[in-house]
Amino acid sequence: MELAELVDRYDEKLRTDAYADIDASANGLQVGSGGREVEHVAVAVDAATATIDEATEAGADVLVTHHGLSWGGIERVTGRAYDRIARLVDAETALYVSHLPLDGHQQLGNAAGVAEFLGLTERAPFATLGGEPIGQRGQLSTPRSPRSLKEELDELPQGGEETRLLSFGPEEVEEVGIVTGSGADFLDDAVAAGVDTLVTGEGKQQVYHQARESGVNVLLAGHYATETFGVRALASLAADWGLETTYVEHPTGL
Repeated sequence: MELAELVDRYDEKLRTDAYADIDASANGLQVGSGGREVEHVAVAVDAATATIDEATEAGADVLVTHHGLSWGGIERVTGRAYDRIARLVDAETALYVSHLPLDGHQQLGNAAGVAEFLGLTERAPFATLGGEPIGQRGQLSTPRSPRSLKEELDELPQGGEETRLLSFGPEEVEEVGIVTGSGADFLDDAVAAGVDTLVTGEGKQQVYHQARESGVNVLLAGHYATETFGVRALASLAADWGLETTYVEHPTGL
């Protein structure tokens, strides 16, 4: 398969264009030439020297990541940017990136993956930017305590760190809203949606008081741990298209 075709397939599936004006990430092909052949796709959460090196060592023709190299443009190719881009160019490994489109996709996305992991039912889009969803909400089949939900999230793949619980909401959780990664800013969306608990990756100082004053539980399950699902789903797609795949694990514990 040509790289250009792979990019088109991913862009169409993820609705990349719909997020073009609301995402700082330059989603889509960030490094590479569309005419080259692709037989092997590697996926990772982050585009960093460690993941690039492992992808090239595995013989990947393209590395697909959630966090890429271009956030609002690259003015100079120096320092870390040079090291990362040079590794990709020298190895003739392309880089494809999907940030918010992969957070919010209701079947392939990170929030959808966490919802599936928790066994949520009656799932629906949750939290929006520019009218596009970046999360997912749903109901627990059986109400559970915030502590029980925390213990489940502690088992997320490549978690590394214990989930932090701000237990300020109901003692029995029924409705959960999910925004993966750095989603603490969407607490007000959780309040407006009437969910009991917000699950995200990492928090900010103010979320403690916001959650306490709003009567909402907050679970901070780790930025990395909540964002492994989307790239794995993209690897599964590539495998369905007849391509070899490699999942590059490099948990940060954060």
